[in-house]
Amino acid sequence: MNGSTTSRLFSQFASTISDLSGRPATFALAVGMVVVWAVSGPFFGFSETWQLVINTSTTIVTFLMVFVLQNSQNRDGKALQAKIDELILTSKAQNKFIGIEKLDEDEIREVSQALVEKAEALEDVADHRAEELEGMVGNKEESH
Repeated sequence: MNGSTTSRLFSQFASTISDLSGRPATFALAVGMVVVWAVSGPFFGFSETWQLVINTSTTIVTFLMVFVLQNSQNRDGKALQAKIDELILTSKAQNKFIGIEKLDEDEIREVSQALVEKAEALEDVADHRAEELEGMVGNKEESH
């Protein structure tokens, strides 16, 4: 198998596991397994081996799920970013925002702050225009 085939297969596997792991039935199954383990405690004398079974099982599942869920999250994030980039390209938005997810945290914070300031300035302009329009409408009503 080449790299792209392996990647595609892992992506399909990760998507399937992510979908299954988020279902209520999967949660119920996990709770059921813990209950069975807890109930079996007296039969095994609450031994160290009995405790080791649950500790090892949950550790292995958690370890593997980190990679599976991270893969799904990475793909979802990249797909969402591609969609946003397409919207930027096909709108009147500034193309300079394409790829900003690759900036470091400080640079993103600077861009974000600049956008906040721009939004506040636009809001002030919009408020001023709304007040002017209300004044014009009020003057027309008074003259009738």
